[in-house]
Amino acid sequence: MDFLNEKAKLLQQGEIRAMFDKAKMYENVISLGIGEPDLDTPEKIVQAGCEALKSGKTHYTANAGIIELRKEISKFLKNNHIEYNPEKEIIVTTGAMGALSMSLMVILEEGDEVLIQDPQWLNYKAQVKFFGGKPIPVPVYEKNEFKLTAKDIEKRITDKTKAIMINTPNNPTGAVLDYEELESIAELAIKNDLMVIADEVYHTLVYDGQKHYSIASLKGMKDRTITINSFSKSFAMTGWRVGYAAGSEKIIDKMIKLQENLVACVSTSGQYGAVEALKNYELTKELKEIFLKRRNLIVEQLNNIKGISCIVPKGSFYLFLNIKETGMTSKEFAEDLLEKEKVITIPGSAFGEMGEGYLRIAYTLKEEKLTEAAERIKTYVENLNLRGD
Repeated sequence: MDFLNEKAKLLQQGEIRAMFDKAKMYENVISLGIGEPDLDTPEKIVQAGCEALKSGKTHYTANAGIIELRKEISKFLKNNHIEYNPEKEIIVTTGAMGALSMSLMVILEEGDEVLIQDPQWLNYKAQVKFFGGKPIPVPVYEKNEFKLTAKDIEKRITDKTKAIMINTPNNPTGAVLDYEELESIAELAIKNDLMVIADEVYHTLVYDGQKHYSIASLKGMKDRTITINSFSKSFAMTGWRVGYAAGSEKIIDKMIKLQENLVACVSTSGQYGAVEALKNYELTKELKEIFLKRRNLIVEQLNNIKGISCIVPKGSFYLFLNIKETGMTSKEFAEDLLEKEKVITIPGSAFGEMGEGYLRIAYTLKEEKLTEAAERIKTYVENLNLRGD
């Protein structure tokens, strides 16, 4: 007997992990694939986690997370011009993914539509579908620096639309939404009585004078926005699995009760590490400077290769490489590049229909490795031209 339910049967491995499985067959592989800093967690944070363990903080915490961390999160959000009650409007979660999944579980009814930009991180679509919603793609375009616009959102709003999902700085494109565009999106949300789920995990990684703005800080938006964030990218804490959500008391209360039934609470030592991270927020500036240098290096090198190109991403640690001139699909290019030159990239098609013709590249390696990867890509593209493929 097949005991799987219909939703489980539809679950598939994402293209990102699939590329890593393929790469296991090869040696001397350079990975520009997974979105994870190669840097270790700063020592101050590690020490705080260790001290928590040594001092006996090895027990369950409140389902919402330790109050010390929720208070620090509240202080941080206040600096972004949003005031949240740390006791009732903030929950500590198992990474931003835990915050996202629980947010969707408590707001979606069967058949609700969620507007998601295309291309976009592939887990959004998968989670919305699994929890009974219907993901509606909103295309973004390279000519507009892949920015989500209120104009394109408005065209796709129906009487079934429940929420708009925004991610700025963006994965996979590196786009950053400016204040004016966020204002326009907020106006749409208020006019049509929609929720906004704001994924801000790359908030510290903005470049070239750009600024990150939280849509929840705009007038009328706090109670209709779930702000999601994480310590993974900002503090190189991916393996710690600590994130959070902030929103109205009504929604957060149900998420807390849901977390009680799912995982009880987040790792205790991880939460104390996160407290230390927020108390040493300047550490994010060091990481940002490292990624800015890497971005400048890889963008220049790739744009010197005839036949491929990329715009300069304003945020995150990704760029979206245009390979349309090669005539290959993004999956063909990525798989052949791995086979021929041992470089992992992610096909843009994995992120949606509008991602076809692009590759996502994560510049999360040391500069010498990025240079070597660019040289391998150059060799591959030049050989394509020689073969006339």
